[in-house]
Amino acid sequence: MANGNQELAGKVAIVTGSGRNIGKAIALALAAGGAAVVVNARSNRAEADAVVREIEAGGGCATAVIGDVADPATAKNLAAAAECFGRLDFLVNNAAIRKEKPLDQMTFEEWREVHSIILDGAFRCVQACLPLLRKSGSGAIVNIGGMSAHAGSKHRVHVITAKSGLVGFTKALAHDLAADKVTVNYLSPGLIKTAREAGAAEPQHHQIHSTLTGERGKPEDIAAVVRFLCGSGARYITGQTIHANGGAYLG
Repeated sequence: MANGNQELAGKVAIVTGSGRNIGKAIALALAAGGAAVVVNARSNRAEADAVVREIEAGGGCATAVIGDVADPATAKNLAAAAECFGRLDFLVNNAAIRKEKPLDQMTFEEWREVHSIILDGAFRCVQACLPLLRKSGSGAIVNIGGMSAHAGSKHRVHVITAKSGLVGFTKALAHDLAADKVTVNYLSPGLIKTAREAGAAEPQHHQIHSTLTGERGKPEDIAAVVRFLCGSGARYITGQTIHANGGAYLG
């Protein structure tokens, strides 16, 4: 990953849920900027290790931590892995599950599973990483949301509620961490072409929205925004909701 501008050289990042799709693209983009990256996957060791190998093949540094961010031990393990690199500058809370189910068929356990990863996981990771982020002097937290949290969608009450909660979490943290020179922003991707599980239908909100550009986005489009938010040119941006969706939703 030693090509182009190395504006993040010497920095260290954690990207949760980075074994595939948007998370993987974010990990690769931060590594391309020169950062060492802690890659995380919930359970798929092969995917996480493949991302690490890709970063290393490009001349970067990376390590993998396997674990569900809903588990308090995972957040601690992620922070410890970053500390092995000597510091932590960037935390990207990307881990999520986005199941679709009508409310009248949803169990409380299914509701809580989504919240435990998206909201509780972000809380646990921030809390575990805070001592290291405070030492950075130019830390950044990026919480990855989703367009349906703003435009709405059928059969996603659990996901939309959790992602909307990340907006409030972001604003509160921006106030709390400003004195520590840690920026906190929420990035909302929309209509991104990603690999899905075999047989999985396209999300309902993808079927009813279209972009102004006429094209669906790529994971790399989202990763580029995250890389910018972690760089020195974004230090005046904090507490913001940033939409990257080709004009499918105008916030």
